[in-house]
Amino acid sequence: MFEMRETGMVSKAWPFEEARRILKRYENSPPEKGYVLFETGYGPSGLPHIGTFGEVARTTMIMRAFREISDIPAKLICFSDDLDGMRKVPGNVPKQEILKDYIQKPLTSVPDPFDKFESFGHHNNAMLRRFLDTFGFEYDFYSATEFYKSGAFDRTLKRAVECYDDIMQVMLKSLREERKKTYSIFLPIHPETGRVLYVPIKEVNVIDYTVSFDDEDGKSWTLPVTGGNVKFQWKPDFGARWAALGVDFEMYGKDHSTNTPIYDRICRILGHRPPEHFTYELFLDDQGQKISKSSGNGISIDEWLTYASPESLSYFMYQKPKTAKRLYFDVIPKAVDEYHQQLRAYEAQDFKSKATNPVFHIHGNNVPKSDMVVPFSMLLNLAAVANAEDKRQLWGFIKKYAQDASPENNPQLDQAASFAISYYNDFVKPKKVYRLATATEKEALIDLRDMLRNFTGDRDAEELQSIVFACGRDKFDPLRDWFKALYQVLLGADQGPRFGGFIALYGVEETVDLIEKALDGVFVKD
Repeated sequence: MFEMRETGMVSKAWPFEEARRILKRYENSPPEKGYVLFETGYGPSGLPHIGTFGEVARTTMIMRAFREISDIPAKLICFSDDLDGMRKVPGNVPKQEILKDYIQKPLTSVPDPFDKFESFGHHNNAMLRRFLDTFGFEYDFYSATEFYKSGAFDRTLKRAVECYDDIMQVMLKSLREERKKTYSIFLPIHPETGRVLYVPIKEVNVIDYTVSFDDEDGKSWTLPVTGGNVKFQWKPDFGARWAALGVDFEMYGKDHSTNTPIYDRICRILGHRPPEHFTYELFLDDQGQKISKSSGNGISIDEWLTYASPESLSYFMYQKPKTAKRLYFDVIPKAVDEYHQQLRAYEAQDFKSKATNPVFHIHGNNVPKSDMVVPFSMLLNLAAVANAEDKRQLWGFIKKYAQDASPENNPQLDQAASFAISYYNDFVKPKKVYRLATATEKEALIDLRDMLRNFTGDRDAEELQSIVFACGRDKFDPLRDWFKALYQVLLGADQGPRFGGFIALYGVEETVDLIEKALDGVFVKD
């Protein structure tokens, strides 16, 4: 729509800022290839992890913003470097001993330890594509194995032979003295063993486009660089891939940022303009360590989708990509509730505000409405006090709180109720620790119990919150100690919901009963 195009040209939302940089590449003339190409890279050395999804999600957000401000066609490629040699056996896969025999063989030549696909590389590629398809991403998938063997990379490989000395000069400046002695931009694939070889190249022949080398047993070989006999080292591969495909945009983690000048220079030597770049901060696990495919730390895509919707994960990816974020299970409830807050806000916003709302960058011009009449965090607490094993138990409380709500009318809420049961049982329940109330806390809880017994109003969250405040105002300084006591004594947690809203959902009589049980020490284990 025209209004969003105008807004996008000035919006400070990071996808629009990146989209404008890409558009500026073609301010004088459109791309010769007829479209703007976005690319994400994937190294299938381990099972796909959530950081890989993040690259595709964020790149898609930028591509969506680009389409809002430009009529130039755009497409996204997900490129898998599955011809790379397996350097080590990932720790989170079966058949470890068998895989050890395939070290340094291309990932598409390593057996699938899960016995589902023709190779480990094919397995991981399929896992990635399945997850990307789950999220409805629009992309073309490229396999490095197919790209090299089909001849699609031949022209660039030949050009690299012709420019070999220039590219080597770029690379040698970045290497230690010892590494310089054996380094080559080309990695031959052994004709007999099939292993990717890290051996010195004795000769690069520009006449017939071959490389000569001695293998690890001292046997001499000469191979054409074309047809999948040779692959690029990983740093030259970046620039060569950009040149071969005409890539206009690629993002990557800050661990690649120092290599950007190398990638760009190689791309220029091969005769193409480097793409625009976006460097994001890395994801960390709950211990502050970088998440990785091989170690399997952090959260997998499957694990997130066990406890929350795909849209909540996309929302998490939108937030502050230039800031390092811890990515572990505790972030899920917050992401879910904030996503729905943004959905509710979107309806009444003007175009300027909509352009900075994360849900626009997740859904484009098809932003859905939220039917979450109860926050996810509240569902978790409801599951806790009700010891719910089935979402139907939660709906019993929800129907009393919001009579018009139902699984049919509120499918997002119904899905969230199922997620809440799973999340509560796996993460909240094992950590619950109740304690007895102190003398002061006991007085305040008795006051709250008695005021709720005499309460005759409707289930109004604000009115009930006022009662909670009144019972603690004169007894606690600061007042947050009162709410902390409520959470620890009644819910077995250090944090919790806005308590008036909780009472409205759980029920006044039910809360009275909850208080009495806590006062009697029912929840505290001996």
